[in-house]
Amino acid sequence: MSSNALLLWPLIASAALGLSGPRLGRALPPAVAVRLLTTAVLVSALATGFALAIAAFAALARVPIVSAIGHWSVTALDTGQHVPAAAGVLAGATVTALVVAAARRAVRGGRELVTAALICRDLDDAGGGLVVIVDEHPDAYALPGIRGRIVVSTAMLHALSSDERRVLLAHEAAHLARGHHLYLQVAELSAAANPLLRPVARAIATAVEREADEIAAAEVGDRRLAARALARAGLARAAAPAHHRALVGALGGADGNVVARAHALLAPPPPRRRILAASLTAVILVTSAVSLATAKQTERRFETAQAVYTRHT
Repeated sequence: MSSNALLLWPLIASAALGLSGPRLGRALPPAVAVRLLTTAVLVSALATGFALAIAAFAALARVPIVSAIGHWSVTALDTGQHVPAAAGVLAGATVTALVVAAARRAVRGGRELVTAALICRDLDDAGGGLVVIVDEHPDAYALPGIRGRIVVSTAMLHALSSDERRVLLAHEAAHLARGHHLYLQVAELSAAANPLLRPVARAIATAVEREADEIAAAEVGDRRLAARALARAGLARAAAPAHHRALVGALGGADGNVVARAHALLAPPPPRRRILAASLTAVILVTSAVSLATAKQTERRFETAQAVYTRHT
């Protein structure tokens, strides 16, 4: 594979993943979708940023003053790979903007996790990490932290039957047990670093909710009960004021598509889809291998350019 093709592969893979990600999220079992899609967006974001940085540096290195400082032969650098100056400038500007966007998202994500951890520390649980708050607005959500908490309002408890409460608590406990907040943070950070991956980040958020749904349904042993509990909790939440839903969403209680999730619970458990999972794994491995090949090829090219420069001085 040529050098330019190696540089283009992460962009092609990211675009393909962005287009197919939502469908993959629906087709794969939720637990598999969460882990594979999160790995895929992380690898794609890193590979794309690396490819853009290489393209920008390759163009910059051909500037006479830069090549003189680095002791590189411009003629040797052009062998096997030629990144036009305009493309290099565009790549440099793009990767800079994406790094800034990713840094901002990382800071915001860090603040969200710290805020959640501090709130957890200040909440007194009623046993098992459950915190019941007196609130007229029906809601329930998981707060991540060293000792995570499940926060449920009294209004939500009153809106559900005892069996439905079991489903609700099992769902929120699944979020904490599986560390779903970390997958969501990685997905959002990757999407900030590579906007082509935004549809996949949304698919991961849906898959996270679906995985918690499946775990809750398995725990109570009744998929129809789980679907009913989900629908009732969703309807109760929908009655809350918009400003309250926005606040709870920021704390970790945002809902996915309740109707689609309820329909999924009324259907049989999703099949494993081994071939589809293996195909996505192959794309992840190929993208990683391409990045390694790009790094090695770039290193050899600059070493050769330096050797040629030394011979001619």
